[in-house]
Amino acid sequence: QVQLVESGGGLVQPGGSLRLSCAASESIFRLNAVSWYRQAPGKQRELVATVTSRGSTNYADSVKGRFTISRDNAKNTVALQMNSLNPEDTAVYYCNADVQVTLLSRGDYWGQGTQVTVSS
Repeated sequence: QVQLVESGGGLVQPGGSLRLSCAASESIFRLNAVSWYRQAPGKQRELVATVTSRGSTNYADSVKGRFTISRDNAKNTVALQMNSLNPEDTAVYYCNADVQVTLLSRGDYWGQGTQVTVSS
């Protein structure tokens, strides 16, 4: 069973940066569209950024100009570079992907989440 694995979360001071990464737990054919979501305590999960299979990107207004989503098709990984972090960015960040597991198998997968805490 393919899983998405996030990494790169942690504790950072306001104004700092973190880089999250999302990768499949085993060999896959291709990642199609990939999104990062986040969920803060007591709040609904929200869409942060999306990158399509062709590389087009979209961002939530709250992160535009600060976050950058990118993909490495050769490695089947997606990264979320987060700059100028503030306490409102504190949340569990989840990777969600449309995964072409094989030529004949495709599905929607979620990672287990990685905690990002912005605090002084």
